Amino acid sequence: MRNCFRPIYRAGIPPGSPLSAGIKKIFSFSKILFDNGVFYDMIEAEHRRGARRKRNRNQLTTEGHTMDFEAIKKAAQGYEADMTKFLRDLIAIPSESCEEEGVIKRTILEMERLGFDRAEIDPEGNALGWMGDGEKIIAFDGHIDTVGIGNIDNWEQDPYKGYETEDVIYGRGGSDQEGGVVSAVYGAKIMKDLGLIPEGYKILVTATVQEEDCDGLCWQYIHNEDGITPEFVVSTEPTDGGIYRGHRGRMEIRVDVKGVSCHGSAPERGDNAIYKMADIVQEIRALNENDDAETTEIKGLVKMLNPQFNPEHYEDARFLGRGTCTVSQIFYTSPSRCAVADSCAVSIDRRMTAGETWDSCLDEIRALPSVQKYGQDVKVSMYMYDRPAWTGLKYETECYFPTWINKESAPHVQALAEAHRALFGEKRVGHPGAMALRDRPLIDKWTFSTNGVSIQGRYGIPCVGFGPGAESQAHAPNEITWKQDLVTCAAVYAACVGLYKGKGDEDVCVYRGGKTNNDIK
Repeated sequence: MRNCFRPIYRAGIPPGSPLSAGIKKIFSFSKILFDNGVFYDMIEAEHRRGARRKRNRNQLTTEGHTMDFEAIKKAAQGYEADMTKFLRDLIAIPSESCEEEGVIKRTILEMERLGFDRAEIDPEGNALGWMGDGEKIIAFDGHIDTVGIGNIDNWEQDPYKGYETEDVIYGRGGSDQEGGVVSAVYGAKIMKDLGLIPEGYKILVTATVQEEDCDGLCWQYIHNEDGITPEFVVSTEPTDGGIYRGHRGRMEIRVDVKGVSCHGSAPERGDNAIYKMADIVQEIRALNENDDAETTEIKGLVKMLNPQFNPEHYEDARFLGRGTCTVSQIFYTSPSRCAVADSCAVSIDRRMTAGETWDSCLDEIRALPSVQKYGQDVKVSMYMYDRPAWTGLKYETECYFPTWINKESAPHVQALAEAHRALFGEKRVGHPGAMALRDRPLIDKWTFSTNGVSIQGRYGIPCVGFGPGAESQAHAPNEITWKQDLVTCAAVYAACVGLYKGKGDEDVCVYRGGKTNNDIK
């Protein structure tokens, strides 16, 4: 121990000084501790504390019981093969909107096999699977219908085979969005296996229909006719590894123009509806592409990002992104190819940001100079949807799909965020092949729209998104999803219900479009 004092003298501390005497006392006391084994006990105790801290990072006590995140991850990983088989089975059954019977029945079969407490099909054809017996409901929604395949020559593999590699599953509906249904079904299974369903709650997994045709129609039926109002809903639409708290809304607008037909050899005798429509179409294009400068006659939709034009919601609009409009279809009538057209109509796909309403979007088209010019010959309206479901049920609604945004601090948003952080950390995760599009904030928003247009946009039921796959895969040829995403989402779903702090009194909405004044159910 005496040799330990040499560095003190080398450091220039004079022997016999108060500082030197104090340091000697410390070293002498340390020798006593070493000789009596106290230091060894202290080191061992610190090792034990470190081990407990490591365990605590993987566990959380909630509602009086400990949630073991490592056990949740292990359970989800253990179901990867089952989830892969289930998704491949769904992909192999073509399921465009209003033709979902096969995938709905396959989903019910899986729910029954996994021990759901109840699995049923409602009159519209939605599959509803229940776990637990509480009064309050936490729901996980995924639409089971898909778009078509388009030109088959653009596909490198059979889109209905469910071809798989070690990492991905290939085929129509993988990302958009049968994979989300698969993860939700198995997330609920893990909740039941590990006793994670909170007291007083039950879990609802919905595999919903007709979303691609009319997003949110299924939840209009579930809410209004089935009488189901969850405390919150997790949308399992693809989110590229993120947690999404809102998206733009949309409308389907129709413009009709009247003309007068005549023989094509003397067009001056008639009134060509196509020529009138050509003027209107150019102005619709200007509405989408123009700036909002003072000198611009038709101010572009970008104006909603400007506090001058959108003082209450310009910040929300900047979060969601500007609205857009595009002509998506054109129709005409004419007695023959040798005649002047006597009517013309176009469809407009209108994407709506915060601050834009269903009636403001219609009025915006009505105010275009050419629409004003042609006066009574022009009609601007909103489409209605009345296509029968696969069950034969017809549930008519308007083609208006409201915008919505949640507060980032909302309890249901934070439940997913806390589950993700506990299981996988602060950043988005995924297969290396998916990460190029995932270097973004964990909490963000969708570009496209979802059933959330009705869940939260129309009815104000809190909604949040987290789902396997990528938005960029939606409606594209050679669609894929990643097996790792199926596992990640099932784990987060299983964990988030126990981390939910309850609804509270605060309005969780930052913005929602709400309903129209039309007389619909």
